Formats: sequence, C-alpha cells, structure tokens
Amino acid sequence: MKRRTFLKYAVLAAMTNPLEVLAAVSGGHSGKGKSQLRQLKVHPLELPGKASRVLGDAHVKDYLTKVRHPNVPHKNDIILRLDQIQVLGLVVAKFDKIQSTVGHGNFCILGFGEALRIAGEFPEIGKFIRQELDFLEMIYHRNAEDYGFKGKKMLVTLTQTINKEDVFKVPYSGNYLFNGESLKKYERVKEDLGPDLVLTSGIRGIPKQFLLFLNKAHHHGGNLSLASRSLAPPGYSYHATGDFDVGQKGFGSGNFSEQFITTPVFKMLASEGFVKCRYKRDNMLGVRYEPWHVKL
Repeated sequence: MKRRTFLKYAVLAAMTNPLEVLAAVSGGHSGKGKSQLRQLKVHPLELPGKASRVLGDAHVKDYLTKVRHPNVPHKNDIILRLDQIQVLGLVVAKFDKIQSTVGHGNFCILGFGEALRIAGEFPEIGKFIRQELDFLEMIYHRNAEDYGFKGKKMLVTLTQTINKEDVFKVPYSGNYLFNGESLKKYERVKEDLGPDLVLTSGIRGIPKQFLLFLNKAHHHGGNLSLASRSLAPPGYSYHATGDFDVGQKGFGSGNFSEQFITTPVFKMLASEGFVKCRYKRDNMLGVRYEPWHVKL
C-alpha cells in the first residue's frame, strides 16, 4: 500500500465509522471495495494547523461545525428519553446538594462511594434510589465515542477514589492539585506569571465530573452528545490525572471561552512556552477548543 493511501485510510478511521473504512480497505482491488470508497466521497481538504489531508467533505463539515459551535444541537446527537431526563434532573439536584454540603473544593476530590454515603446521611439530600443508580451506571459505562467524544477513559472503575494524602489544596483557589508533577508545573507557571494567573479548576473526581457533564446535558434537554463537546463524560476527564485549568484574575466566565486568548495571562503563557493545550483548535477528539486547559 502506498504511503498516501495509508494516510488516507488512517485519517478516515479517525473521522468515520471504522467498520466502513475496514470494509473499504479489505475490499482492496475488488469492485465492492472500490464502490464503498467512492461512496465516501473523498476530496482533498486543508485543515487549520494541519498538513493537507484527504477527508470526506461531508464528514469534515459536520465534525468542524460541532466542535466550533459546541452548544448547537445536531440531528444525530444522542438525547435521553423523557423518563431518563426526569431521572437526570433528580441526580443533578442530589449531586449539587452534596457539593453544597461538603464544600466545592472537597466535592472535587470526593469518591463516588463517599458521595452516596453522604447523600444517605442527610435527609435534605436523600439516598440515591435504584433507578438513579442504574442511570448513573449507564452513563458511566457507555462508550463516549457514541457521543462523538474520542478521548481516552482515565478512570476505569466507577468506585475509583482519590487518596487525600496525594493532593494539595491550592490557597485561595478552592481547588486541589496532585502532589508531584501537576503541582510543580502549576507553581512554575504561577511564579513566572504572577498574581494575575488563577487556578480555575484542578482535580475532578467522578462525582464532580458527573455533576458538570450531567448538568450541561440537563440544561440542553438531555443532549449527551452536546454536553460531551464541552465536558468530558465521567471517567474521561484528564482533570482526574493531573491536568488543570488556569485563567485571568477578574475575567470571570470569560476564562472558559475563546475570549481567554485575548488576556495578558494567555499571552504570557504562550510567550513563556507553557501553552500545551489538551484540546487544541479543531482537534480530533470531538471537543471544543480549550486554550485554558493546561496539559500535564
């Protein structure tokens, strides 16, 4: 197989149904294989920041539209049924009450089992019932690629916990970082950039990621695919293994938008070589551009 042909199949595999690509490749020199390749309508396209690649125009247009406009729903998005949306609202409310009870910082490093225990101990929260637990397990165990999210699963068990001895609470931030490389990197960045840089999000355990992801879906009619374009599904967040978010002091919600690139903090991050975004512009992971997310 020629190198150009190999690259074509490799890129197609990242952007289309792998079974379609496999069938096209295995068809090889047969008429059937050629027919399947023609159906993919492959044409050259230049992607920003990438070398020229051979991609299907329809796939590219659809993909880039989604990651560039993450809050816009699409006809092929996965949306919960009405009965599931009702359960969604109940579990979001419970996680939110648990967060208020233990504090935002402590909630970030809370384990799933701990969250369930706390809910049962406080009548104003209420024990998670079987229907709610089944829903949470369904969300956690579903393959995020179904939503269009192509990142790696970082926490492979729902009950995985964070050792409190392995974390450090960053003063005046309300966030924790892991001791070791994560904390060292943040301290280097903070020392170089000074007081205008703030830590906006550090470690996120499974309950915290559940709340963020499901709350986003809840505000968009149970649209799980839409939520996944801005927030990693539970278990898939790199915040559970060391990545963290930074922002410009006093910039508020602008720190979680592309407006962040206009700030002095971002410009200094770039000039000092600290910008190693996990989710670059037009990345291949199905996620919006996140210039505030620092890759460990």
